[in-house]
Amino acid sequence: MPAMIVEEEPLEVAIIGGGIVGIVLAIGLIRQRVRVKVYEQARGFREIGAGIAFTANAIRCMEMVDPAIVDAFRSCGSVALKNDVADPNDYLSWVDGYNQRRDDDPNYEKPLCKINAGYKGFTGTRRDQFLEALLKLIPDGVIELRKRLESVCERGQEEKTLLTFADGTSAETDAVIGCDGIKSRVREHLFGMGSPVSYAHYSYKFAYRGLISMENALKALGEVKAKLFLIHAGPNAHLLHYPVANGTMVNVSAIVSDPDEWTDGKSLIKPASRAEMEKAFAHWNPCVRAIASFLPENIDKWALFDTWDYPAPFYSRGKICLVGDAAHASVPHHGAGACLGIEDVLCIYNLMGEISTSLRKSAARKQQALSSAFEAYDAVRRERSQWFVNSSRRVCDLYQQPEWADPEKWVKAETCWEEIKDRSYKIWRFDQDSMLEEASKVYSQKLEILQGRSDAS
Repeated sequence: MPAMIVEEEPLEVAIIGGGIVGIVLAIGLIRQRVRVKVYEQARGFREIGAGIAFTANAIRCMEMVDPAIVDAFRSCGSVALKNDVADPNDYLSWVDGYNQRRDDDPNYEKPLCKINAGYKGFTGTRRDQFLEALLKLIPDGVIELRKRLESVCERGQEEKTLLTFADGTSAETDAVIGCDGIKSRVREHLFGMGSPVSYAHYSYKFAYRGLISMENALKALGEVKAKLFLIHAGPNAHLLHYPVANGTMVNVSAIVSDPDEWTDGKSLIKPASRAEMEKAFAHWNPCVRAIASFLPENIDKWALFDTWDYPAPFYSRGKICLVGDAAHASVPHHGAGACLGIEDVLCIYNLMGEISTSLRKSAARKQQALSSAFEAYDAVRRERSQWFVNSSRRVCDLYQQPEWADPEKWVKAETCWEEIKDRSYKIWRFDQDSMLEEASKVYSQKLEILQGRSDAS
């Protein structure tokens, strides 16, 4: 007997949050013919931070969601992080940014490690330009601004979920996907107001961030180092930089250990000064001090929060799920947090295709299909992404070992690089095809169980 064909209205999905991950997800779901609404609380789009980098694997994931996403990325001045034009591969490199190890050359920084990321293995761009390019792929009417989520009302399985917003409006939808970042309201709904699991927590690190011109980077670092993805390691701090904007600018991030609590509960950003940063790096190598001297006089420092202390026990419940930082906010020390969010997006995108197939070819209901898909997403994404949160903390501890300041312990400090290589390769060499295969398998199993229960009742 042929399977029953069930006529269903198109899937309706609300994405909470209009950052890069949320917009990439919206583009993918539109391609899957899902009715999408993106609700963003801001008055307009302004990505926080200056630069962002993606691994080759994350860019492949983007392409699998929609090749237009990669075209947008390439169009906004993305720069491969090469060592030299003769070498097709990209590298992440570390140097001793603290010590002056050669009397004849005070600007010399001892090379510590260089990891081959492969051909176009790491590509950087400006966050704001990438988001602007992505928004051009979104049809009119999909995004609603000034929509701060106030509450989520989960009604019966056969009913739509009700969203209410701070402006007094409301909306109904089949499913809710929280892409609302480190201060996720959707996460707070899932785990309850006041629960430590609902919130990210301070990692006792903050970052000075900014852009300098390539001209000034060349003055500070020289021809070779200015064009690398380079991390300057040292005691209780580290500084990294990489080129963006078609190689005309360099993104700089200086991460400093902080013994105190972050006292501002409302904002992750505090005003700071170049002089404050220069004081923090006063005893470092002249190259690092020179980089700091080229930043603007007035800069910001960004508190680094993550979900390391209280990881989520699940990423989905019913027809609600969390994606990207809303699920697994991490500190930026691997330089790949957005890459994990893109992997999430690919998984959800593929499962939405599975849902469409199920609704066309079987007696599955929307609610059964959505909850099965979100459970499958949780099953294949949570372990890896929570490992990544932990690993991001771990590598920072290695970059910032106090032993870098003690010549008698330099050998001990330098034993860390094999571990860092292993952790980096686990991120870069992710097998997205196996993820999709496993997610599809888990989805089918869970949907079959739900349909069996429905038939039995």
